[in-house]
Amino acid sequence: MARTKAILAAVTASMLLGSCSTTPAGSLAFTPFMSRSQEQSIGESEHPKLLAEFGGAYPDDKASGYVAMVGGRVLQNSETPGEPFTFTLLDSSVVNAFALPGGYVYISRQLLALMNDEAELASVLGHEIGHVTDRHTAKRYNTQMLGGLGSLLVAVLTGSGQLAQMAGQAAQVYTLSYSRDQELKADSLGIRYISRAGYDPYASPDMLSILDAQDKLDAKITGRNAEEATPNWARTHPLTSDRVAQARQMAQKTGIAPGSRPRNRDALLAAIDGLVVDDSAEQGFVRGRTFAHKQLKLTFTVPEGFTLQNSPRAVMATGPGQVQVMFAGGPLASGQSLGGYLQEVWTELTDNQAGAGPQPQYGQMNGMQTATIATRLSTSSAVLDVSIHAFQWSPSQAYHFVIVSPAYASSQSAAQSIAQTQGALTSMLQSFRKLSDAEAAKYKERRIKVVTVARGQTAQQLAQRMAYDDYKLDRFLVLNGFQNASEVKPGNKVKLIVYGD
Repeated sequence: MARTKAILAAVTASMLLGSCSTTPAGSLAFTPFMSRSQEQSIGESEHPKLLAEFGGAYPDDKASGYVAMVGGRVLQNSETPGEPFTFTLLDSSVVNAFALPGGYVYISRQLLALMNDEAELASVLGHEIGHVTDRHTAKRYNTQMLGGLGSLLVAVLTGSGQLAQMAGQAAQVYTLSYSRDQELKADSLGIRYISRAGYDPYASPDMLSILDAQDKLDAKITGRNAEEATPNWARTHPLTSDRVAQARQMAQKTGIAPGSRPRNRDALLAAIDGLVVDDSAEQGFVRGRTFAHKQLKLTFTVPEGFTLQNSPRAVMATGPGQVQVMFAGGPLASGQSLGGYLQEVWTELTDNQAGAGPQPQYGQMNGMQTATIATRLSTSSAVLDVSIHAFQWSPSQAYHFVIVSPAYASSQSAAQSIAQTQGALTSMLQSFRKLSDAEAAKYKERRIKVVTVARGQTAQQLAQRMAYDDYKLDRFLVLNGFQNASEVKPGNKVKLIVYGD
């Protein structure tokens, strides 16, 4: 036993000491579990999966080409100008940007729409390039692997499973802290790269301020607490306000005076004029509590109190009492019954752990055959009531709703709320129907429209053209990075979001 402990400890120490290297960005890296070639392989294999998850590449050469051009300019001023990078504008309504190892950088069209000049775009792409050049994916992966290995060593060397569990928890905390450091390091690298590329480094804190303002507006619109209840130390990313202050300090350290570098506002506005925002015709539209897909010609409405969220794979809805709804569809194989389709959904939902599903109940609704199963499932943390409602849309296509709710409420009022919600969900199922051609034609995409402020025109007047029913002025101000309405000046170009074809 003693010999086993000594050998394991010696092998581990030797492996770690021999795996120390310096990243292209100049940081020390311990990456025994992921090499540079493995990073490239991971990026290549995950790239198509990520495209499928986020709606694919945005089908517009003007905007996509512009993102690639700016990304290439920033890359040439990094520590790896000769390495192959792929810059992709995603057809996604989620405000996001991220990178895969191997030089795959992504930005969503929704985030691009929030930007007001080329320097802000460069700052986001520079941040993501920084993640790649400093090998943050490899570092995080190896930190997690080392946490697991450290737990194993504690167990072997001490014979204590409890100590091993404590070591594993400590490793998770270290990983969380390290992730925050990575974000700040990527901010620093991004500012370094855009400064070298000739951009205004203050675009970085400006962009972070816009993201902070958008998050607060989203919270206001949806009625949630912008900060939730999570303390700053428990977040994988620092609070945006913290990052804004630190990014401004980083920009000051460059010695470049604010406003002394070009921001190329007109170039960015020209590139995003006509850009689709929010949902697209290919993925369907969320309009209040109604989801409609003009190409598939289908629609349904969720009950009051529910919030809809669309994605390329499914439509999700969250309501009172922690009730969750998922809507999706799939093909019917040749000769496959609706019951067979329902069984496939059940198997995928339960990950083959619950065996064959309950026997379906058949019926008719809105001219379509229906099949329904309902059961109660126990998980490690809760007991859930689950029902699946399938509709035969055509001989070759089916759609289904999955409804999940807690089986036991924490109070009588919660139980009443869940019961009322379950009744309202029956109305949701009854609302699922086919759209007529005339109804489908009414649904249009929202797009960016760049306009020049006329003499005497106010922010309030411009905001009335925004393609929303609520918070028009707030949306207009955040979209254009304005702190207040007085910043709108005649002759300036501003962005609107309007309905397009």
